[in-house]
Amino acid sequence: MGSDKGLVSTDGISWAQDAINKLSSLQIPVSISVNLQQSKSYATAFPVSSLITDNDSLQLKGPLLGVLSIHLQYPLQNLFVLACDMPLMETILLSRLYDEYLQTDYYDAFIFTDNDEPEPLCGIYCAKGLAYIFNMYKEGSLKKHSMKFILENLNVCYIPLTIDQKKYFKNVNTHTDLNGG
Repeated sequence: MGSDKGLVSTDGISWAQDAINKLSSLQIPVSISVNLQQSKSYATAFPVSSLITDNDSLQLKGPLLGVLSIHLQYPLQNLFVLACDMPLMETILLSRLYDEYLQTDYYDAFIFTDNDEPEPLCGIYCAKGLAYIFNMYKEGSLKKHSMKFILENLNVCYIPLTIDQKKYFKNVNTHTDLNGG
């Protein structure tokens, strides 16, 4: 995109703020995961108390670093993860996911799937599952650091997307993606 995607604006609202608004509609507390380079620019747009900077003691990268950094700060909390670069996401889908989560404490994660492929950056990760993944990391048995790989090691409630829901999971990485290309 040429700039930080969370600070890209659509209709005058940053994508990060849009994600916050959608999650806040579920009446849950919201934090923003940022890396060290992002922390200053996000601090000008959001309350510093809502920012959680990646834990530099973790030898990880990408979304897993953010998720485990938040988990280490709030080890007893289940985490509802929503990537800011899914600006088409609809609150009704987040509500559906949250409702599934509220039905049972059996699962470690609640994830939508698109043709049996998980959509790991819009999901709920329970503290017990994240603790298990963190222990795998500490023991050196976490062989891959992708979100899809960690799902293979958790008891997951997979929720299939309907054809008309798939468009809401479009991950926007370029201006062409944003403009429908």
